[in-house]
Amino acid sequence: MEPGWDADDLWSSEEVTLGSDSQIEVAGPDDIPDGEFDPSDIDATSIISKFGTIASSIYRHATIDIGMEHVGDLVFSIHLSYACRIVLPHCKDRLDPIPNDETEQNREEIKHIAFLEITRGKYYFAPIGDNPQKIIDLGTGMGTWAIEVADMFPSAQVVGCDLSPIQPFWVPSNVRFIIDDIGDDWAHGDNWDFVHARQVLPTIKDPARLCEQSFSHIKPGGWIETQDFGAVMKCDDGTLREDSMLIEFTTLVTQALAPRGINWIVGNDMEEILRNAGFVNIQYKKFKTPIGMWPKAKRLRLVGLYMKSAFADLIDALVPRLFPSLSKSPQQIKEFLAGVQSELLTTQAHIYLDYYFWYAQKPLAN
Repeated sequence: MEPGWDADDLWSSEEVTLGSDSQIEVAGPDDIPDGEFDPSDIDATSIISKFGTIASSIYRHATIDIGMEHVGDLVFSIHLSYACRIVLPHCKDRLDPIPNDETEQNREEIKHIAFLEITRGKYYFAPIGDNPQKIIDLGTGMGTWAIEVADMFPSAQVVGCDLSPIQPFWVPSNVRFIIDDIGDDWAHGDNWDFVHARQVLPTIKDPARLCEQSFSHIKPGGWIETQDFGAVMKCDDGTLREDSMLIEFTTLVTQALAPRGINWIVGNDMEEILRNAGFVNIQYKKFKTPIGMWPKAKRLRLVGLYMKSAFADLIDALVPRLFPSLSKSPQQIKEFLAGVQSELLTTQAHIYLDYYFWYAQKPLAN
């Protein structure tokens, strides 16, 4: 056990072996003090301000109006100073299941902090060694992971790739951002030591192709790691009702995305995709990520607080966006949205989502 680890602050993490029945210990009536966390603990604005933001007047993102599916124009050029390491080749209009707005960006930053709490500060689990030279972060979003990993490896070249130009200007000198569709043919170079993709695969149509392209551009002996939620609402102790609207929400989202060719629950089992792409030494870690402040361990209560906030925003984003495709009327959508949010706010169920870290290696050259 590492120094500083509390005996009551451990929770399920499994590697390779499926079917762990370990449970997160539930807090008792006297375990949660009043006013335990300050509101700033989940203030996404203060988190984002750590790296600064890009003024909204600089870029206009693709916007989609529900019912019309109108895609706004994308700005195509901008003069950048020497310190602004964002490269703009071309941007394709694309309908994503999750809207790219300020709320979503805040949610991503909240989840980033939650993930670091879950892993005790580990940004990845692939054994990439102490001196990787080329790292690429696919679907980098605001670039937080790429920036912080670049600080960890100052001699490495770190590239973040995303469809949206929402990354900060002022970044470490060994970081640059490419605005491109990661589903397109790769134009990002070869011989990568490490390809990282966090919460990307459940939002794209062809995760297998992305892994195959990664394999082609990773150097022999290099690694890929994907990090994704299993996206299935779970409970180990029977406190979640079978007719829960939270269960219904995750089920309906999976159904709504399937006709678009998107597998919302692909993160549960990446082994076949990685193996078919050519990777070996396939391993994973799985963490139970609580939603709500029900765990006994304080750190996991904080994670649960983060996750409850992020999950509420996700419901607001996905229900009106996806449920019309399920032949739901506006009134049905309004009623479902109110009902599922009410349940999330008031539930006493000990619910969680599995969070998977899959990592695999490209074989060494013969």
